[in-house]
Amino acid sequence: MRDMLWSGWGDPGRAAPLPEPVVALLRDLLGVRPAEAPPVALADVEVPETRLAADGLTALAKIVGDRNVRADTESRVRHTRGKSTTDLLRIRAGETSDAPDAVVLPGTHDEVLAVLRACAERRIAVVPFGGGTSVVGGLAPSGLAPSGLAPSGLAPSGLAPGGVDAFIALDLRRMDAVVSIDDVSRTAVLQPGLRAPAAEAALAERGYTLGHFPQSYEWASIGGFAAARSSGQASAGYGRFDDMVVALTAATPEGTLELGRAPKSAAGPDLRQLVLGSEGALGVITSVTVRIRPVPEAKAYEGWRFASFAEGAAALRRLAQDGPQPTVLRLSDETETMVGLADPAEIGAGASAGCLAVLGFEGTPERVAGTRAGAADVLRAAGGEPLGTGPGEKWEHGRFDAPYLRDSLLDAGAFAETLETAAFWTDVPALYEAVREALTGTLSEAGTPPLVMCHISHVYPSGASLYFTVVSAQGGDPVGHWARAKRAAGDAIIDAGGTISHHHGVGTDHRDGYAREIGPLGAAVLQAVKDRVDPSGIMNPGVLIPPESRDCQ
Repeated sequence: MRDMLWSGWGDPGRAAPLPEPVVALLRDLLGVRPAEAPPVALADVEVPETRLAADGLTALAKIVGDRNVRADTESRVRHTRGKSTTDLLRIRAGETSDAPDAVVLPGTHDEVLAVLRACAERRIAVVPFGGGTSVVGGLAPSGLAPSGLAPSGLAPSGLAPGGVDAFIALDLRRMDAVVSIDDVSRTAVLQPGLRAPAAEAALAERGYTLGHFPQSYEWASIGGFAAARSSGQASAGYGRFDDMVVALTAATPEGTLELGRAPKSAAGPDLRQLVLGSEGALGVITSVTVRIRPVPEAKAYEGWRFASFAEGAAALRRLAQDGPQPTVLRLSDETETMVGLADPAEIGAGASAGCLAVLGFEGTPERVAGTRAGAADVLRAAGGEPLGTGPGEKWEHGRFDAPYLRDSLLDAGAFAETLETAAFWTDVPALYEAVREALTGTLSEAGTPPLVMCHISHVYPSGASLYFTVVSAQGGDPVGHWARAKRAAGDAIIDAGGTISHHHGVGTDHRDGYAREIGPLGAAVLQAVKDRVDPSGIMNPGVLIPPESRDCQ
């Protein structure tokens, strides 16, 4: 299995510098200047001395084998944090203060159980690691003091009293099998370390697809999809990943959870939903049973133009509520359309770019033709102008390229980052304006006025997601600037009635917003569950669970 670029996204061979006209535009429009120093080389990166005692390494090696416990510098660097922009800026500067003390690669569910028990006995925190694509601070425990012990004898946030002495990255790449495919029920049992492209290839051999294609698709893992409640670009047709999961198995320090005896059940609360989205804080997902669908016989993508974001959003709402529902349904605002998604030749000479909507249709040829024609009637009635297949095919061809563009922007001295939310349709307009104002105001005050773009990429009868992209100059303290801007945006999201995350997860970045969203009693309920399945507090400490939750019990 290939590793991602340690200091950026994906395949190093796909990185490309920005064209000079784009660099000049960034300089003139946003004041972007080249970085003062190039990123450090991997060979020059140092990591802190491991805090794992020799007997701890030996105990772990007895469980998974000597070759599957790695404490070398490169392995630890490659498992340091995730792929948010601040993660990348820190690792490019050689900052590895929260590198794992070792990387452990289990091969079976039983090995995961044994590793968790050994770590609980030795006060070693465990961070499950799939594709390493987290962008919300989900891959490093918070509150871990340099010695491994909390200052003044207090437990780090999210940890049980006593804290932990070290932490390991639990890399699940060896658990990468398609265990079984059930043609009758149309389900498949998949292991957590299976990368999405490998899963799709294996299912395609039997004529099936998951239909799950998030932007992280090329590198993310099945376990990561489940742990973060991922949502793919074709969610309008296939649903979110948590909609696909009908059963799962999870290992905890206290034993095994096997959940899901039928597609739906009235036998109490659905505990599958407790594990989905838990981000490793309640245990390690070791297998999922997912529903699968036949590979579509036909596909078609197309573009539509709307004069305004509000007009386009109203059209998407009509399709989401009354149909016919495309498989892909997304809308870029005026700024995002202007910056990169629209070809003036496709819109018409002298016409305003407006807002670009992209629709995708999949299924039998007859279904694609019928849905496409019905959607066209709705969009025309809502003020849409058809642009043909060009914009849709352009989007489909480049839909996994944005993270590579971010790397190029960082190389040029720009700052580029994303955040997302969702709300009921009634609240979407105010939410859109509130988040834009929070980001623009905070970053402008810091001396780095931004370009803020947005799109809707996931729709429901009752609401939709909003996905924001921010580009600015890095300034003197880009990590600090973004922390303040993201905090302001998070406050704006909660105040405007949105959720703190639609599909990126909570991690440590969104933990405070999540606490506001679920309230003190909700946080205390989560903490009570964690105390039962993870009494030592070793599972991804500081992630998801609000730090004050134990005080609320």
